[in-house]
Amino acid sequence: MLCSALDSGVCQAAGVTVSPPGVGDRVLVVGSGGAGKTTVARALAARTGLPLIHLDACYWRPNWEPTPADAWRAKVRELAARSRWVMDGNYSSTLDLRLPVADTIVFLDLPRRVTLRRVLARRLRWHGRVRPEMPEGCEERISLDFVRWLWRFPRAGRRRLLDAIALAGVEHRVIRLTSRRDVAAWLMTQ
Repeated sequence: MLCSALDSGVCQAAGVTVSPPGVGDRVLVVGSGGAGKTTVARALAARTGLPLIHLDACYWRPNWEPTPADAWRAKVRELAARSRWVMDGNYSSTLDLRLPVADTIVFLDLPRRVTLRRVLARRLRWHGRVRPEMPEGCEERISLDFVRWLWRFPRAGRRRLLDAIALAGVEHRVIRLTSRRDVAAWLMTQ
């Protein structure tokens, strides 16, 4: 399941009420675009029964209209306060709301060559269509701003993420996965 568009005012999430062993009740999946956040979050939700929240689906409104900053922080505050979730997405402006309450932070720290290839493949696969985890009206695209963010992530975005983790004092809760093999092996244990 995914978080519906904010215009509806409702975030939908399905799951059973059994706590998963190992990862806890709140799992945050972060990393560069194309690192596999959505795929890992979906797999974790299926394995653990935790409700799944895709932040992209909550942030973007139809036609790629962003949610205003104040409304976005309020929405993320509400989502993070829920007792159980797997949540995927970086959104550095709200890490301070999510990191402290996450039981586990899965950091997909994959190489740029992998993430760039995946983003391009995703664009080709979903050309002219809306991915399942996105709100209606957000057909797959690659903007220049997104390419810049993706290219700079290993230096700038990664540093912001690591700084936010350090500031929150949650380094001990981070599972850092640096290759596709690491990701697959770790998911098999969940």
